[in-house]
Amino acid sequence: MSRVAHCIDNGPMEGFWGIMKREMYYGHKFKTKEELLQAIEEYMTYYATKRVQRNLNVMTPMEYHEIKLKEAA
Repeated sequence: MSRVAHCIDNGPMEGFWGIMKREMYYGHKFKTKEELLQAIEEYMTYYATKRVQRNLNVMTPMEYHEIKLKEAA
C-alpha cells in the first residue's frame, strides 16, 4: 500500500482483511489483546500454508509461490 486513495494498491489488502474478519474474527470473543494477536498470527499462517484458493489453481499461496520460483529459475 503506497499512497492514499490508490485503489490498485489497497485492493488485495482490503480483500485479505475482509476474508480474515469473516473467517476468523466475527462470532468470536477475545478476552485479551494477546489472545487476539495470537489468533491473527495463527490465521495468517493458516491462510498462507493450508487454505487453498481457486484463483491460485486450487493451491495455497506458499505452494503457488514455490512453483513460480522454480519456473523463474
